[in-house]
Formats: sequence, C-alpha cells, structure tokens
Amino acid sequence: MTEELSALYVVPTPLGNLADLTRRAEEVLRSVKWIAAEDTRHSGPLLKQLGSQARTLPAHQHNEHEAAARIIEKLQSGESVALISDAGTPGISDPGARVVAAVRAAGGRVVPLPGPCAATTALSASGLLDEHFLFYGFLPSKGGQRRQALTDLLDYPCALVFYEAPHRVLETVADMATVFGERTLVIARELTKLFETVHSCPLSVGLEWLKADPNRQRGEFVLLLSGAPKDADDGEGERVLKLLLDDGLPVKQAARLASTITGVAKNALYERALALRQ
Repeated sequence: MTEELSALYVVPTPLGNLADLTRRAEEVLRSVKWIAAEDTRHSGPLLKQLGSQARTLPAHQHNEHEAAARIIEKLQSGESVALISDAGTPGISDPGARVVAAVRAAGGRVVPLPGPCAATTALSASGLLDEHFLFYGFLPSKGGQRRQALTDLLDYPCALVFYEAPHRVLETVADMATVFGERTLVIARELTKLFETVHSCPLSVGLEWLKADPNRQRGEFVLLLSGAPKDADDGEGERVLKLLLDDGLPVKQAARLASTITGVAKNALYERALALRQ
C-alpha cells in the first residue's frame, strides 16, 4: 500500500466468488493494522487466506457508534483501518455509513475502493432498458408498510432495485404484483455463486415461477422492476412493435414483447398491432 497518511479504507469484499476481490483490496487488507468487520468470525477465513496479520474489531449495525469511536482513535494515532462487510460494499444496505460519516466529521481521511456490489451486478445482467435506476435496498418487513412503500414508488419512471431475504421473497413479489400490475421483473439470486440465477419474466408470473421449485426461493435476492410505463405516443413502442411483426411474430406475442422492451402498455400495443395487421 503506497499511501503514507492514515486512512479509513472502504473495501468491498466478494459476494461469493473469491476471485472477485481486487488486487488493490488484497493489498489494503494485508497492509493495514486494523480491519473493522461486520462479523469478525465470518471474515476470518477470508483474511486468513489472504495472509492478513491485521487485528479485527466488530463494526455492525448494533455498535456502529462505538466502532466509529474506536476507528477514529486508531486513525488519530496514525494507524490505517479497513472497513469491510460480510459481502459486497460497506454502507450499501450493509453497516458502514455511520462509521464513514463519523470519520469524515472528525476530519479523518476516507478512501473508497471500487468492487463487488449486488445491486449493480444484478442490474448489469437484467436487460432492463430504463436509462436510470433507483436503488431502494430492503423493503419494510411488515406487509402493510411494504405495500405502502411500493405504492410510493408506483410512478417512478426508472428501474427499481431491491434486496430481499429468502423467507420474505414470496410475500414481496406478491405485493409487487398487486401494486405494480404488469411490469418486467428480474429475479437475481446467489450472484457469483454456484447456483447463480438471473431470471426475467412478467411480474404477473414471478410468484408462480418462484413457487415452481423450492430451490428458487433460496439464497440472497436482488429484485429488479422496470420503470413506470412510458406514454404510448413517444413512438418507441410502435417502432419496436413493427420490427417484431415484420419478423413474423403473432400479434399477441409481438405486443407482449414490445411492452416488455419499451414499457408501453401491452393493451395499447395489442390494439395498434391489430390495426397494423389490418
């Protein structure tokens, strides 16, 4: 590590595949004297494999204020600290944001490292065409609060990105279908791991797909939804529709695919396809 000044290094760790750890992250984790970890027991095997001699201290959601004070003390004594979570990037639906804020408020130096993040990993493989996205993270665990949170997002014209735990994924997808109606749903689970799955389907059949195989309900989930439907008069829906019809697709299938691709209402495209065929 070439930096001479003490710093808090925000270090992303692999979602599952250890080969995703960057060379710079390895260098930092081997060089710092202290590593603040979400779960020191969970991170132990990774640090041992890297040959890191750093001492660890816990920095999880229940002790972030205490951890921040200890980290600031280390920094002020001239020692550098690496901040890691169990997987992915600290502070992105993981502990770490309060630690970073406290260090910055104390005048400490914060150095972010790029690396694994489940939200962007899933988004890159989703095939959603929305130009923008909103990362929401975890929805409320209670059904009424969750449905209200989803309702508040109903008119957002961007892709929506959520995290979800396996024991709530069925309820969440059911609530999404109730609130949003017909959208494109992308279910990404176990990213970078042996049973990685990225499945795209109409939101209305997402729950059925999950229930068809209990294995599909296991692991950590990223759920992505296409944004609010665009106005049908922007021309994009009809352009795509014509291309699909010219390729010989049946009217119903062409309308469904054009709606999935562009976000234009399927019924409107179906009516337009019938007119074009006539």
